[in-house]
Amino acid sequence: MTFSIVARCAGTGMFGVAVSSSSPAVAARCAYARAGVGAVASQNVTDPSLGTRALDLMALGAGAAQAIEVLRGSTPHMEFRQVLAVDAHGASAIHSGPRALGTWAEAKGQDVACGGNLLANPDVPQRMVEAFHASSGHLGDRLVEVMRAALEAGGEAGPVHSAGMKLVDKVSWPVADLRVDWTDDCPIEALARLWGIYKPQLADYVTRALDPSAAPSYGVPGDE
Repeated sequence: MTFSIVARCAGTGMFGVAVSSSSPAVAARCAYARAGVGAVASQNVTDPSLGTRALDLMALGAGAAQAIEVLRGSTPHMEFRQVLAVDAHGASAIHSGPRALGTWAEAKGQDVACGGNLLANPDVPQRMVEAFHASSGHLGDRLVEVMRAALEAGGEAGPVHSAGMKLVDKVSWPVADLRVDWTDDCPIEALARLWGIYKPQLADYVTRALDPSAAPSYGVPGDE
């Protein structure tokens, strides 16, 4: 019911996750990232605890592959799960249990891991990895490009209805956490529009948190 990407920007160290599904509010359950540590997607009969556990392991020094191996060896029902991880060095790892739903597949490379289940075809994750490596610019822009490439490659077997993107960079909270929890239109294009609105304001929201006296105008009625 899901296809996703976890990725690291080699130039800035920013991490991101993007995900889409036929299920509602997919990003609320599947997307995890921590600045300076890594990014994780936990999906397919989802156990959200796997996302935070993988990040905790990587924060303690485990690489992506080590974190995935620990989860495999210490967690029940892993045969149902898909977990994608990328670490602070750009190494990536994936677990896909044999009881993942429908047509499932995975692909990874430096700074990126992609995977999905109930896919239209098994080529989708590899096309996503290729799109990521061919892209440039802000990580948020690159993730949107990858999700569009996933749809062009076939995406999920049925129509998707939700999508989301999470970005982390230097501060302890996500610098972007954007979600389209349900739409009968294309959630990835809705996410792209939302990102287009948010991207020019991203740095200002960080400034407002760190030093409100240096913040630019809020641009709302009553603000001078």
